[in-house]
Amino acid sequence: MAGDWHPYPEKTTAFNLDGGYRLSHNTFSWPLDIYLKGGLSYFDEKGVLFQGKRYKDVLEATFYIKAYLKLDFWQNRVRLGAGEGLSLAQEIPVVEVVDATNGEGTVDPTAKFLNYLDFSIDFDVGRLIRVKSMQELYLGYTLKHRSGVFGLFNGVHGGSNYNMFTLEKNF
Repeated sequence: MAGDWHPYPEKTTAFNLDGGYRLSHNTFSWPLDIYLKGGLSYFDEKGVLFQGKRYKDVLEATFYIKAYLKLDFWQNRVRLGAGEGLSLAQEIPVVEVVDATNGEGTVDPTAKFLNYLDFSIDFDVGRLIRVKSMQELYLGYTLKHRSGVFGLFNGVHGGSNYNMFTLEKNF
């Protein structure tokens, strides 16, 4: 989130579709909403070659709880979000294999089932442009993170980060 991006040199892309249910509105009388969310991600890795192996596209399912802190000012809204949960990938994404490859060229443990973190910042488009029908439409940035939490999940010490631009609509 600090903007210190180190992209993988091959072209890899992730597409994500999430859905959720608001569990709590203005929790503890704070501007804090809590959601139960799930999602499917598609990692476009077809044809990427690493250490003699050609990778194929990967699907991932996530299940997590996410909290949004709502900051209202000048008739606008910005939300800061943090999510925690689980991720199950069909295959190991190539960026995780690259991250797990040590100096001798061997691969440290990787796993399909890992911890999932999600950090986001977004703003309400409808409030910004003063169009009531577009209120609760949020445009923003999300950092999508899979990791083994320093070995707690399947002995995995690495993981992956994906920087994503997001569009979310609350109904």
